[in-house]
Amino acid sequence: RQFLQNLPANNVLLWGPRGTGKSSLIKAILNHFSADGLKMIEVDKHDLIDLPEIVEAISNHENHYIIFCDDLSFEAEDSSYKSLKVVMDGSISKTPDNFLIYATSNRRHILPEYMHENTQGGFKGDELHMSEAVEEKISLSERFGLWLSFHPFNQEQYLQLVDASLEKLEMDNTSDDQTRAEALRWALERGSRSGRSAWQFAKYWAGKRKLETS
Repeated sequence: RQFLQNLPANNVLLWGPRGTGKSSLIKAILNHFSADGLKMIEVDKHDLIDLPEIVEAISNHENHYIIFCDDLSFEAEDSSYKSLKVVMDGSISKTPDNFLIYATSNRRHILPEYMHENTQGGFKGDELHMSEAVEEKISLSERFGLWLSFHPFNQEQYLQLVDASLEKLEMDNTSDDQTRAEALRWALERGSRSGRSAWQFAKYWAGKRKLETS
C-alpha cells in the first residue's frame, strides 16, 4: 500500500523451506492490487544480467512494478547476483521509484554459506571481524529492507491445510481418522509437512474418493 501511494517502501525477501507459500503470497499480492495499477515482471535468475535494461524500460511508466525473482539462490562461482545488487543500490543515474524487488529463497542470505568461511574471520582487539566472503554474502540479503521468514508447519497446522484444501475441492468429512492418517503418511513419505504437500494430497485423495463413487 505504501508503494502504490508513492510512499517510501522496501524491497522484500521471503525466505524459508520449500512449499511454505512464499511464491503464492507474492502472486496473491498481484491479484489483490492489480486494480490499483500494480504490475509484476518475473525475472529468472539467469536473466538478471538484463535487469538494468528492464528497469530502464519501465522507468517512465505510470504503473508500479514488482520485479519478482522466484526461488533465488546463487552458487559460489555465480556472479550474476552482482546485477541485482547494482539495481537495488542504484547507479550514477537516479533509480526510478516505480519498482521494487520481491524475491523468494530457501536461503536466508541467498548465497551458499560454508563452515570454512566462518573460520576465516578474526579478532581485532575485542571486535569480531567476519571474513570477506561472509561479508559479501550478507551484503546481498541486507539490500532487502523487509525480511519475511517462513517456517515448517507442525502436524496440526499441516492437517488444517489438508482440511482447507479438501474443502476447496468440495470434499465432505475431511476430518475423519482415515483421512488424517493418510494425510500424515503422505507427508512422511515426502519428508515435508508443507502447504504444497497438503494440496497435492488433497488432489490425490479427492480424486480417489470421487473415482470410487462414480
